[in-house]
Amino acid sequence: MTEPTDLPDPASLLALLVAGDRLPVVAAIVLGAKTLPEIAERAGLAARDVLRVLTRLESAGLASVDGDEWTLHVDLLREVVTTNRWPARDTAPPAGDASPQSAAVLRAFFRGDRLLRVPAQRNKRLVVLDFMARDFEPGMRYSEDEVNEKLAARHPDYAALRRYLVDEGFLARESGIYWRAGGTVDV
Repeated sequence: MTEPTDLPDPASLLALLVAGDRLPVVAAIVLGAKTLPEIAERAGLAARDVLRVLTRLESAGLASVDGDEWTLHVDLLREVVTTNRWPARDTAPPAGDASPQSAAVLRAFFRGDRLLRVPAQRNKRLVVLDFMARDFEPGMRYSEDEVNEKLAARHPDYAALRRYLVDEGFLARESGIYWRAGGTVDV
């Protein structure tokens, strides 16, 4: 995912969505197409043209890809339309000294402090888990309830997040007690 650049003002949103071949691509996604071949077929366009459109929508923060499935960020569109403004550019959690690729993943999957969805692609999930592991202080012990509370503040499926954090080595667990076992440490 590329870093969002030159976000349009709300008045330009319509032009961004309907310029050139974008409207058929947006319509195909809204109507349920998810993969590049499905979107190309429904839009009646060549796959390379669809990919160009999707990349432009992604760079504006209006679409993202997870694995081979594309998502149109209707929640963002709805917010822009109802508030007549783009959300603040800092709606993703601070990435600290994260690489541009990691920062882009965090922007794609977070709105503010909330995780929108757990990435299906492992490399993206690891970036998200590394960020979330920073909620746990190295050397501190946490009960399962405390871990659940911290994770639920970020996403409703705290059990899956807890399991991913343990399975990927960010947290360790023994007798219902958890502690930070890996990941990036803020100094």
